[in-house]
Amino acid sequence: MACSAQLLSQSLYSSHRASPPGPRNLRSQGRPPARASPAARPGSRARGCRGVSLRVDASFEEGRRQVEVSYDPQARFNQIADQIDKDAGMTRLNLFSPCKINVFLRITGKRPDGFHDLASLFHVISLGDTIKFSLSPSKSRDRLSTNVPGVPVDESNLIIKALNLYRQKTGTNNFFWIHLDKKVPTGAGLGGGSSNAATALWAANQFAGCIASEKDLQEWSGEIGSDIPFFFSQGAAYCTGRGEIVQDIPNPLPENLPMVLIKPPEACSTAEVYKRFKLEQTSQADPLTLLKEITQNGISQDVCVNDLEPPAFEVLPSLKRLKKRIIAASRDDYSAVFMSGSGSTIVGIGSPDPPAFVYDDEDYKDVFWSEACLLTRDENEWYREPISSNATSSKDGLEASVAD
Repeated sequence: MACSAQLLSQSLYSSHRASPPGPRNLRSQGRPPARASPAARPGSRARGCRGVSLRVDASFEEGRRQVEVSYDPQARFNQIADQIDKDAGMTRLNLFSPCKINVFLRITGKRPDGFHDLASLFHVISLGDTIKFSLSPSKSRDRLSTNVPGVPVDESNLIIKALNLYRQKTGTNNFFWIHLDKKVPTGAGLGGGSSNAATALWAANQFAGCIASEKDLQEWSGEIGSDIPFFFSQGAAYCTGRGEIVQDIPNPLPENLPMVLIKPPEACSTAEVYKRFKLEQTSQADPLTLLKEITQNGISQDVCVNDLEPPAFEVLPSLKRLKKRIIAASRDDYSAVFMSGSGSTIVGIGSPDPPAFVYDDEDYKDVFWSEACLLTRDENEWYREPISSNATSSKDGLEASVAD
């Protein structure tokens, strides 16, 4: 399976000093560029002689030309490091792990296995985490660290589950050191953990030489989470079944559509939301009709149906008050205000700014909010973080936790 040249340009250590646009790998970020001797003329250094520079004095003393040979240890280090990378192949990779919103979410029935059938328009958005992967010398375990306390770093984390799944399916034996730089809040209905798992599967496949297809990764991922297969779409998809049946929807909405995400400090337990869910109280809107309306006319309040809002508002009454207050304060800034997934994030479509009360009211001093826009990807490339992405949290100074 051929890897995308553009993805590899983000990831592999090039033996050239110039690199194509995109995120740089860890070693190239940490390694200063080679420096010529201060007296060397521009362009005078020969190819293949990166650790040695020549300085030729134009004057003559007693008829002899003076030649000074100077040694540049940093250039020599770069030369050795480049050769190690070339021999070892890919050793480090940084990837963006974006989250999603549900533009609409219909629950259409209860399944014999205890899960519910759904029909939903999922869309990737620009808020996301960054995950750094490094090959581990260990052949027995992965090691995960994160900047956010409370996020599990053992085998219950979906990143580790994804890496175990990949090894099981492919027979590869790569293990990793992983650092998760988390910006997506947990318990938010944004699929942050599912995105992390999809990103880990993608990364493991790159390290293994792309021996699995994107379709393979998508099918396997459904074994560990219902929302994970969606992230192997191109960024917008109509999802049915438990969420694992994914139909790409090309460009249903403009990518520059602005939005704001507002999440209270309280999380919504998905299990608790489904416990209170009553099928007979759901919307009767046909999901395919909702999808057609959105693709033809864009997002409006009428089409942003979420059947999990009523039970989520029972679990967290303050969330219902937050949605009502955003609508009341928006002054038509938002074309739609709705909850994503099982909560507790409220999405406002049409403006990147939160209402003024989020800044001014003491009751909302601890909310998380972030501007966002829609995001897609090309086939055989992973998602790229937009340069202008911005997230704001009420809490500063996140502590690190690590599994030894």
